[in-house]
Amino acid sequence: MMAEIGLAALWLAAALAGLQLVAGSLGLTTRGATLGEAVRPVAVVQGLLALLAFACLIYVFSVTDLSVKLVALNSHSMKPLVYKIAGAWGNHEGSMLLWVTVMGMAGGFVALVERRLPERTMLATLAGQAFVSLGFYAFLLFASNPFERLSPVPAEGNGLNPLLQDLGLAFHPPTLYLGYVGLSIAFSFAIGALITREVGPAFARAMRPWVLGAWIFLTVGIAAGSYWAYYELGWGGWWFWDPVENASLMPWLAATALLHSCSVLASRNALRAWTVMLGVVAFSMSMIGTFLVRSGILTSVHAFAVDPQRGTFILALLAIYIGGALILFGLRASSVTEGERFALVSREGALVFNNVMLSAILGIVLFGTLYPLVAETFGAKVSVGPPYFNPMGALFAVPMLVVLAVGPLLRWRRDRFARVSKNLVIPAMLVAAAAIGLLVIGGVALLPFLGLALALGLAWASLLPLKGRNLRRTPLPIWGMVTAHFGIAVALFGMSSESAFSIEKLVAVKIGEVTQVGPWGVKLDTVEPVAGPNWTALEARLLVRYGADGKVTRMLPQSRSFWAPPQQTSESALLTRWNGQLYAVLGGEAPAAGGKDEAKGDAGSDQGRWQLRLWWKPFVPLIWLGGLLIALGGALALAGHVLADLRRINLRSKIAYRRERQGR
Repeated sequence: MMAEIGLAALWLAAALAGLQLVAGSLGLTTRGATLGEAVRPVAVVQGLLALLAFACLIYVFSVTDLSVKLVALNSHSMKPLVYKIAGAWGNHEGSMLLWVTVMGMAGGFVALVERRLPERTMLATLAGQAFVSLGFYAFLLFASNPFERLSPVPAEGNGLNPLLQDLGLAFHPPTLYLGYVGLSIAFSFAIGALITREVGPAFARAMRPWVLGAWIFLTVGIAAGSYWAYYELGWGGWWFWDPVENASLMPWLAATALLHSCSVLASRNALRAWTVMLGVVAFSMSMIGTFLVRSGILTSVHAFAVDPQRGTFILALLAIYIGGALILFGLRASSVTEGERFALVSREGALVFNNVMLSAILGIVLFGTLYPLVAETFGAKVSVGPPYFNPMGALFAVPMLVVLAVGPLLRWRRDRFARVSKNLVIPAMLVAAAAIGLLVIGGVALLPFLGLALALGLAWASLLPLKGRNLRRTPLPIWGMVTAHFGIAVALFGMSSESAFSIEKLVAVKIGEVTQVGPWGVKLDTVEPVAGPNWTALEARLLVRYGADGKVTRMLPQSRSFWAPPQQTSESALLTRWNGQLYAVLGGEAPAAGGKDEAKGDAGSDQGRWQLRLWWKPFVPLIWLGGLLIALGGALALAGHVLADLRRINLRSKIAYRRERQGR
């Protein structure tokens, strides 16, 4: 019953999206003004219907309704409830329904609360959002129906991929999707402003909170996904330049540039074309990421294995939306002037420079992600990984970080570098001291060397905008900028430390044997079988001690065996200290070095040994702490802008009330 309700809600939401598109388009004409009044309520109801459809999907997963094909393929009655619920979006159809739900709810929320844009631009924006939604509704209803029935009903489901049976699934995809789909709002705003030719500060002020919200969720989603893969996959790394990892990084890079352009346009009426173009590019990167994940052309632990016909459908949507937006931009580009001019040495100039650097890094990531796919179509197997991405990205990231330290200290419009140079003495000294210290230590590669040195200087420079201010009266957006930039320095320090100083050790040890990894002594105490709700495992008890006098602590890495579906996974054990993290993975029992010795009658020397993979990673938690600080900075800035808008609306209401009283 709930499946039928969900499918009906999905069809009704699609119909309302069509009505929203038609009403919004006609509302732009003189004769259709009355019809345009229906667009806002229709958008709200459409979002609620999409939410109802998704709630129905969660219900059929939570009760393991095996008559629904999607449940039978991706769930199991013995699976814990939290993974049953999270499993609703841990598959292709369910995640696409989550996409559509977030898009519908976002459009409805915009229709409900946004009152800053001229009504014609608002109608064009909501019509654009409906146009985007319609394509995804069609994709769900005709190519990826999440409520398709199965007959006969199987006795049991296939279960969920064991790698996804983790709390990370409950948190990572929804936050990432809120970011992905939130950028559709920026796209729709850009399309609406191009249609009505109303690109100015009011447009930027209206779009900025939505871009900020999407950017915050993208930041949290990427950080959470990085940490999830770090501890779940058992390979000890936090970023692999996997194409699907890149699929989330690319829209974040574009959204970061868009965010800065919005701020310049809202405050100084400059970078109009930049802002509109980046609004299109940011959502384009989300669409490209969706295509990569769901087209079936990638082999990745993150990708959904989907048939190529669905990938063709998404490719067609990408061509329609992005191609159409670029054509519209080309037709309207002459009417979108750059607005107020500014000097090269100014805060605007610094933001433009960093936008160019971000765009260059985006191009590098996009090329490195797509090139192997293009080469493979011509019969060539090409692998593009860290040897390409790291140095090529650093060519643009390093100057960007230098300008990031200076830019917030510059004045708007025009400034002199000599005015701010005295404030940069301490950051420069920190960079020099770090460089000298690293040279003394020796053995640090160039990129980690640059990262560690720049991180210390940037950390100090990020606090300088607070110098001379009354901290209690400092606006929240300033606090947000300072926090986000400090978070970049923290994350950069963690990344560089992990790369420069990590120690890895692969050993085969007997029960009771002690091995050293960095400052840690690790003793294998026991290996015992344990059982979970839908798995069994071998669990090692490791007794670890930091240094000679440290307290003994226990770690419990596991080698798990799931039975639905049958798969073996490694569950790593992590021990975090202020200066780093000890990471342990249990392998299998080591094979004997030889058979029985005929003379002595004893087993080979390796018999009874267990494989352990150990890492000591100095300061690696700072990577994710920095990511959370970056997101917190965005949240502070968002709160500041929302409060400022509320005060502005309240002031206008008071002025209007006074005028009305005077008129009487």
